[in-house]
Parts: sequence; structure tokens; C-alpha cells
Amino acid sequence: MFIISSAEQKLISVGIDIGTTTTQLVLSRLTVRNSAPASVIPHMEISEREILYRSNIHFTPIDDHLLIDADAIAKIIECEYKAAGMNPWDVETGAVIITGETAKKENAANILEAVSEYAGDFVVATAGVNLESILAGRGSGAAAYSEEHHKVYVNIDIGGGTANIGVFDGGRVIDAGCINVGGHLVELKKGGDTVTYIADPAQKIINDLGIDLQIGQKATQKQLISIAEKMADLCVEAIVKRHPGTLLSELLMTPPLKDSYQVHQVVVSGGVADYVYSDFEPVAISQMTQYGDIGPVLGWAIRKKFAAAGVTLAKPLETIRATVIGAGIHSMNISGSTIHVNEETLPLKNVQVLSPFPKDQMPADAAVIAEMVQDTVDRIHSEDPDKILGIALDSPAEVTYACIRELAAGLYQGMRNYLRYRNILIVIMNADCGKALGQSLDIVSNHQVELVCVDQISVDEGDYIDIGSPIMGGRVVPVVVKTLVFEKGNK
Repeated sequence: MFIISSAEQKLISVGIDIGTTTTQLVLSRLTVRNSAPASVIPHMEISEREILYRSNIHFTPIDDHLLIDADAIAKIIECEYKAAGMNPWDVETGAVIITGETAKKENAANILEAVSEYAGDFVVATAGVNLESILAGRGSGAAAYSEEHHKVYVNIDIGGGTANIGVFDGGRVIDAGCINVGGHLVELKKGGDTVTYIADPAQKIINDLGIDLQIGQKATQKQLISIAEKMADLCVEAIVKRHPGTLLSELLMTPPLKDSYQVHQVVVSGGVADYVYSDFEPVAISQMTQYGDIGPVLGWAIRKKFAAAGVTLAKPLETIRATVIGAGIHSMNISGSTIHVNEETLPLKNVQVLSPFPKDQMPADAAVIAEMVQDTVDRIHSEDPDKILGIALDSPAEVTYACIRELAAGLYQGMRNYLRYRNILIVIMNADCGKALGQSLDIVSNHQVELVCVDQISVDEGDYIDIGSPIMGGRVVPVVVKTLVFEKGNK
């Protein structure tokens, strides 16, 4: 940890992306700075992001398309740390994500655990197609483009097993989705035409096309082009039409994108993107299968199909490294400076967020608050008593002492059953009054409960968060919001 002054602190962050085809790592330095004038309440924000080290890009070690080799993954990470001149304990934040088809493998959870040993004390261990879509769009530059131009930019990150879509407007995420298409869903001998593997999503596409192609057979150039073009058509259908047909509905891993916005430009990132923005043409099958899959020809098909649909493809800042850079430098948020925490309780990982209150409808009465909290918490707690739960809310009914006191009383009463099992009360607020609420909770609980009350963090029902140890002299905490950790198809 680097502390420059009381108004600035530097943190080392890691991004680790274990994908269907490749595994890579990025180490960065984040600067947290107080941007408020000296006479007002401090406002902490991440002011600088500097990439310190980019790892080699490794092929993900998967055994017979079923299991990830945990030992091999750990060895890759260990070697890259040594090459960077870093130790795991130097790292204080970041994200480890398992993406694409890899997130479905039987031992994905074991991989997260193994890699976490090499990733410091406070690193996200998560998978999830929505989170990947968001991180890729930030890492590719699509989010920044949307903020700069005040228009909607869509990033589609196409890897080996999935195409993750993030939609940004003014720098904010407004939509996200994922399609089960990718360059490594059909595998062939490198530089050859013999098919060695067909994933289930690719088989659905082959069946839809009426192509007779099986493992062990020789594929024709025309067949591979047809498969790639169908995958590209599905990407166009998902982003441009947004009313999925039968095949796209089967291959969507999330609900379809909304039709309430107009797309200005599309950005393509991921391993396939280098062939989208090149002059590659599928002239010979040896070129098309040079990596043992259909990635190059899929990139060509994406370029061709989006052009035919009249959609402009903006060039990304990053292609194959977009997701890992997003994970390393864009995954962390900073809480407000008016927080109340018991420092010995932190860090906390995988806190499930519950939202008992409808937006802008916070009750003012403690008894009503207690009933709503208890109904929500007891339902989840009874299903899985081991989960750590946090309550999300926008603000008190009014930001007054009386309303904050009623809110504290209602929250404590509504959490009583849960607190008998796990004596920790976590509240995540959007409003800037976390310290006042935390102090009120401390009083109503007679100082008997471990408290974590953070503010200026926006979360939704179903999110998971990690809360790190306090920084900047205990004034703020780093928070990573993990949106929709496991999606349809990733169970």
C-alpha cells in the first residue's frame, strides 16, 4: 500500500480473466484522492489508473472440455506475479473472473478458490455474464466513448465461448446481455479441416443451418463460413433488432436487450476483434483454422454482417485485453466519507444484497420498516443460513435525525432473527448519511452488533458486494459491486 498524503492513497489492483480460450492478468496502480475543497466534507474518488504490467496471453488449460486444470491455472498466475516483480500480498483490490464457457465447467468454483490464494486479501472471486459485459465495455473504451459523445455505445466482447454485450450512455451502464456464440465453440486441428470438438451451442447453430458436420469429419470452407455468418447474424439480431427469433432465444444467456434506446455506434472487443478490424479474408481453410477454431472467420463475418446492417463499428482502445483491464482498473468503487464501520469486521466478501424497499418509497415508521426487512431477510436466510446479507436502500424517508432514528430502529428490529445467527448488520446506502445511520444503529443495538454502514454506493437486489478494509485514514472503504454473479446457464 502506498500512502502519499492524507488526501491521497495508491492501491495495487489485479485483474485476472480465465476465459474459454485464454487466461491473462493485468496489474495496475489506482490513486484515490480527495477532490473536495478543504472547507467541505471530503469526497474520495479514483483519480488515476495506471497499468503496471500486462501478462502473456495463455491458453486456458481445460481437460477434455470438462474440467479446468486448477494447478495449471495457479501456476500461470504465480509465474506472472514473479515476472511482474509482485507478491500476492502487494495486491489490495481487483477482480478474478471466470468467463464464457469456462464459467460453466464443473470445477469453476474450485478455480476461484485456487486463484484467490494468489490474489491478495481483497480480490473479487466471481463469474457472471452481466459483470463481464460491463467490465469489457469499460476496458475497451466504449463507456468512455459514450460519456465523451453523450450517445449510446454498445460494446460486444466476443471470445471463445460467449459474446457479452454492454450498453453505455453517458458513461453509465444502461443494459447488458450475453449470447452463447464464440470462436472456440467449434474446434479443428490447427491449420486443418478435421473437426475435433463441437460445443452444444454450436451444434444448435449447425442443426439450424441443416449442415451435416460431426466430430472427426472434415469441414469444408463453405460450412465454416456459414457457421460464422450465422453467429454474426445472431449478434446483429441481438443488438439491432432486439426481438429474438427462436434460435437466438435458445442461445441467449440473459433476457434480450431493451428496445428503449437508439444505438449510435458498436464497439467490438475480445479475442475475435483483431480480425474484425483487420483486412482478413477467408481465402484458405488453413488461415481460417490457424488457432484450431473459427475465431478468424467469425471476426470477418462480424465485420461483414454489421456493415450490411448499416452499423458503424468504432475501434476499441483494447481488444483481447478489454475484460481483464476492466477487471483490474474499473471494478472498484469508493464509499462516501460519512461511513460507520467496525474495522475489525472487514474485509467482507460475497455479501448478498437485499432491497426490501421500493425505489423512492421508504417508509417513515419503524414498525413498517421492520416488517418489510424481516419478510425479505427471513425468506433468503431460511433458504441459506450461511449467506452474509446486506440491506440496500436509497435514503431515509427524509434526511432528518428523527427519520434516521426510525430507520435504524426498523432495520435492527427487522434483522433480529438474522442477527441471532450472524451478529453483523450491513447497510449499503446511496444517500450521503452512512455515519449518522451507523451511529443510530449502534445506539439502538446497545453496541452489541458488528456494524458496517457505507454510503454513496448504488446497488440492486441480486447484486453481491465485497467491502475492503478502510483506507485514507479510515475515512472510506473500497467496494466492488458484482452484478448478477451467476446467470442463466452458469449454474
